[in-house]
Amino acid sequence: MSYHMPQRHGGYNISDRDAETAMWQQGSYLAPTQDSGIHSGVPSQTPSLVGRDPGPEEEDGGDDGLLFDMDNSTFTHTFTQGEVDDINQQLSQTRSQRVRAAMFPETLEEGTEIPSTQFETTHPSAVQRLSEPSQMLKHAVVNLINYQDDADLATRAIPELIKLLNDEDQVVVSQAAMMVHQLSKKEASRHAIMNSPQMVAALVRAISNSNDLETTKGAVGTLHNLSHHRQGLLAIFKSGGIPALVKLLSSPVESVLFYAITTLHNLLLHQEGSKMAVRLAGGLQKMVALLQRNNVKFLAIVTDCLQILAYGNQESKLIILASQGPMELVRILRSYDYEKLLWTTSRVLKVLSVCSSNKPAIVEAGGLQALAIHLGHPSQRLVQNCLWTLRNLSDAGTKVEGLDGLLQSLVHLLGSTDINFMTCAAGILSNLTCNNQRNKVVVCQVGGVDALVRTVINAGDREEITEPAVCALRHLTSRHVEAEMAQNAVRLNYGMQVIVKLLHPPSRWPLVKAVIGLIRNLALCAANHAPLRDTGAIHQLIRLLNRAFQDTHRQRANSVASDTKSAPSPQPGGNASLVYAEGVRMEEILEGTVGALHILAREHNNRNVLLNQNTIPVFVQLLYSDIENIQRVSAGVLCELAEDKEAADMMEREGATAPLTDLLHSRNEGVATYAAAVLFRMSEDKPQDFKKRLSMELTSSLFRDDHSLWTGGTDYNMAPDLQDMLGTADFESLYVQSPPQRSQHSIYSGQNQSAYATLPVESLQDLDLNQPQNNPPTPSSLPPSGGQQSPAVPNPPRDNGNQLAAWYDTDL
Repeated sequence: MSYHMPQRHGGYNISDRDAETAMWQQGSYLAPTQDSGIHSGVPSQTPSLVGRDPGPEEEDGGDDGLLFDMDNSTFTHTFTQGEVDDINQQLSQTRSQRVRAAMFPETLEEGTEIPSTQFETTHPSAVQRLSEPSQMLKHAVVNLINYQDDADLATRAIPELIKLLNDEDQVVVSQAAMMVHQLSKKEASRHAIMNSPQMVAALVRAISNSNDLETTKGAVGTLHNLSHHRQGLLAIFKSGGIPALVKLLSSPVESVLFYAITTLHNLLLHQEGSKMAVRLAGGLQKMVALLQRNNVKFLAIVTDCLQILAYGNQESKLIILASQGPMELVRILRSYDYEKLLWTTSRVLKVLSVCSSNKPAIVEAGGLQALAIHLGHPSQRLVQNCLWTLRNLSDAGTKVEGLDGLLQSLVHLLGSTDINFMTCAAGILSNLTCNNQRNKVVVCQVGGVDALVRTVINAGDREEITEPAVCALRHLTSRHVEAEMAQNAVRLNYGMQVIVKLLHPPSRWPLVKAVIGLIRNLALCAANHAPLRDTGAIHQLIRLLNRAFQDTHRQRANSVASDTKSAPSPQPGGNASLVYAEGVRMEEILEGTVGALHILAREHNNRNVLLNQNTIPVFVQLLYSDIENIQRVSAGVLCELAEDKEAADMMEREGATAPLTDLLHSRNEGVATYAAAVLFRMSEDKPQDFKKRLSMELTSSLFRDDHSLWTGGTDYNMAPDLQDMLGTADFESLYVQSPPQRSQHSIYSGQNQSAYATLPVESLQDLDLNQPQNNPPTPSSLPPSGGQQSPAVPNPPRDNGNQLAAWYDTDL
């Protein structure tokens, strides 16, 4: 059954073509009474020619609608029935052609133009909207058909190709390898290949056994295509493909090298067990050798492979070192500007920089200078890696010369808004200014002190920033020609209050230790004494002193109680066991606080604060310590306090005479000298006989068998400044990894002796040092006739102790 649907013209139905033709011929074809599209409000009397109404798939006023508004009231031309039929046929053909062009454009003859009836350009027609999804659907169907064809073809061809790959004729093998490579370029056949373990194994054998270039290129190209799928990686790994691929890293052919290294890279990234297989096959040595090539993209892949293999594996790091890897990596940093290559290279160096063997090799190869070149690079990830690497290397680069540019860049980075940049920059500056006077001067001259103070102020409670920044300030305020300027600069930049505040909780002990050392150095400047006192520095130091003293006393008491049956009781304050808190020995806190108080006690008002806080009993007890440096700082602060007669009497009442007399025989000249000075001041109001006996005891103890101890002079500079004898090496060694013969107890550096201050013991000239004795000094060591004696104390010895570890040594 069929239905005849009348056509619509101009908004009404026409079922009789003859009647329609007659109307056209009469010239009286009027518009319908309904709206014709011209909103005039009344039926239009103007003759018009209107095509069919838009269909349901088209918008109003669609492409097929023709509208002509004529000025004349009638048409001058009449249409025959045949002409009308031609018009209708043309309109019908235009629609079908447009649909055909939208869905099947390939079926149109070349050069065919399809007329458009679309007047509104802002709104696409329904046919136009249908075009894209119809094309997608058609392509999907075609691809599905082709995919199935490819899979079927590969499945049928694989058994035959395996036979050909195993053929004895190398020409046959070559042709088969190239054919398999072509198949692997299509997804369906590629899946078929990787699903065949026999095919993958045949490709690996072809690589291993053939010397034919085309065979090798075809087989390794196929493995490269398979390596983009996890299933393909597993098939290559299980077939023993890694040794074969490593062997190809010696090929002189660029394409073979590219296929081999990218395939290995994919295996290292995604296939478990690949790293060990590459190491065992000697891949590390071959990859390091490839660093001498000059293709930047190729080098980026090689360096990334090295980073993957070296990360967390000490053996790999040593192999890279033995293959001259650090030198080549540093050369790459100096030679290229390709960001990805620089980034991957910096990642390898970052991993190697935590290896104690690679670290000096990188530094020696100029790694610090090469990394410094890129600190201004726009790539944030590159700058971050360079900073991490520099931070790891910096403890091994404290003696490197020519780092002015690096130091200036680091000072600039302290002003960065990136917390990681600030943290790394502060840590590197701390290490590079440790025991390096040249670097200290450079940092001071480029505004480093101001920048570090601002960093501490802005960091707030972020100890990962404040700790290295405070340590850097501690170094910059000691033992170089700009030290006094730096000490003043901290005060002038409003740093006193924020630094003293860091002594309060919740600061951890490593930060507290660094702050104590900085305060000691700031106290070397007389202008800082009052600000330090006003900000509560002395009270905080006394609080920390009491806390550390109680902790060590309690710990040792517990240790003695538990070991009573197996060990003798130690002396009061003895070193029965070391007490640690957050990695910091409480003995170091004792030593640091007493040393800082010693420098502060040079000022009269500060001494009054110490006396009012009843600190003398603690200082006297610390004289019993078997740690030489604690003995020395305790005797030193007592020497300063003994300037006041009341304090000297208090020391005597606290029983200081006995331990001080024992310390006269100390092999450490600084300890003995301070003890002698305190004893003499304590004896100022004693009878003459007592003074004479003391004089003999002092002479006997201080001369001992060192006849060069006393030298002629006009002033009584008995000994170097106590804290300078301590040496700021300890205060500067927190971030230094392996100082030679560095002791945890004896931390004197022996540098810059000219900066030593003098002990204010003017009354020592009243001592009778020319009493008879068993071992009198030689004439050359005695003062000239009528002169005054001034002992010149030699450098305190260095003890052998455990080396301090680097503050940052990780692959992260």
